[in-house]
Amino acid sequence: MLCNRVIPCLDVRDGRVVKGVRFAGLRDAGDPVERATLYEAQGADEIVMLDVAATNEDRDHQTDTVRAVRRALSIPLAVGGGVRSVGDASRLLEAGADRVSMNTAAVLDPTLISEIAARFGSQCAVIAIDVARREGRWEVLVRSGREPTGRDAGAWARECVERGAGEILLTSWDRDGTGSGYDLELITSITSSVSVPVIASGGASAPHDLVAALRAGADAVLAASIFHDGKFTAASVKAALAAAGLNVRPVEEARR
Repeated sequence: MLCNRVIPCLDVRDGRVVKGVRFAGLRDAGDPVERATLYEAQGADEIVMLDVAATNEDRDHQTDTVRAVRRALSIPLAVGGGVRSVGDASRLLEAGADRVSMNTAAVLDPTLISEIAARFGSQCAVIAIDVARREGRWEVLVRSGREPTGRDAGAWARECVERGAGEILLTSWDRDGTGSGYDLELITSITSSVSVPVIASGGASAPHDLVAALRAGADAVLAASIFHDGKFTAASVKAALAAAGLNVRPVEEARR
């Protein structure tokens, strides 16, 4: 049985970790190298680092930040933000990313998914899907949640997998930064319709939220505020998951 993963998220802007609510009102949350190093020491299974301004500022991801984090980190690193071409993905992988995450560019040109999967393998192609609940359905958002697309989240997730995506990073825009818990209905809906791993994101306030997300079908749980604010560590979260009967990698093993 595969282990459920605990993944701290570093939203980065101008070389600093930031955090907000529903992708807005960003506050400083520290240095990305220091945060990544701390979270690995505390037992994180991997790190996701997203440049939250790259797409809206029409620029590439700041690869110097990726290189700096990679030098300090031994666990897997997934990087997203500003990935608009195979070349962008290649630069991030060369800088030290193990996987690259796409969002807006993939919606605008879905062939990008197939191109990156064909060039680097499906395991490298992560699709970030930001979702808002709209009149009983889940709609895909792009440009850091600023633009609705009219696309149904389930249909888009299935198309991404058909085009070669190896993993889905699923974020509830409604729950992001609110501490109100993950959108369990959304998680169940998406995980039941795709065959690849799904990382649940948006709304964690305590370990019981992560337990609920995994029981709803997620393969991994991503969180930011609970780690940035020092409320919990990856180790304490994993202890709670294990106590709930979920399969997690021991902290010492995660560090290796």
